Amino acid sequence: MPKPAPRPYTVLNRRLVTPHMLRLTFGGEGMAEFPADQESAYVKLIIPTDNDARDTLRTYTVRHQREDSIDIDVVLHEDGGPAATWAASAQPGDTILIGGPGPVKRLPAAADWYLLAGDMTSLPAIGANLERLPPDASGYAIIEVTSEADIQWFDLPAGMRINWLINPHPGSDSDRLVTALREFDWIPGTPGIWVACEFSAMRKLRRHLIDERGVGKRDMYISSYWKLGSSEDGHRTVKREDAEREEIESA
Repeated sequence: MPKPAPRPYTVLNRRLVTPHMLRLTFGGEGMAEFPADQESAYVKLIIPTDNDARDTLRTYTVRHQREDSIDIDVVLHEDGGPAATWAASAQPGDTILIGGPGPVKRLPAAADWYLLAGDMTSLPAIGANLERLPPDASGYAIIEVTSEADIQWFDLPAGMRINWLINPHPGSDSDRLVTALREFDWIPGTPGIWVACEFSAMRKLRRHLIDERGVGKRDMYISSYWKLGSSEDGHRTVKREDAEREEIESA
């Protein structure tokens, strides 16, 4: 199926969810063809440039969706790239092209319990998944954020718990998430697993889940959203190479 062509959107609102998470609301012409029920799907923001260089594409998650608008949460940091820089200065009335949405990646419906793990880049998708859980859902989410002030509140089912990990330097300790995952008591039954984070951390989490927990590769969603020290283009290359290696090893 061909990917939807980029469409123009207008910034309708901006607000800080936490000190390092900015929420931009987009609406306008692009919403006329935007499909329904796309929360947690990815879109491509096409960041305009001030010269003749090729526009920059950056991937973000649909956090909330309404009939006439979508929310996209952007992580803010001191050494932010072109997308975070654009977002930090974006004001209502500004326009931008957005491509997508891509496939929705959600927790499986048929699971005895749920496990979600990630960092601030995947927090919008984790939040969208948490808010779709049935009232009787149980399990854990392990989420790494930059500071205590970046902890978000979710209206969770009574059986769900969140373990918040504080790391002021994202990507600097790729063992943090896997250590937290290794320390919690595995719940009997079939888990629904959703994991997304920095590339090195993702690889360690994948090995733990497969080798130590016995989870099949196809029985979980696990992905990297970024790689420390790499641009999005560089991350895309190593991510593709990693997927090819995994496919060969599984053959």
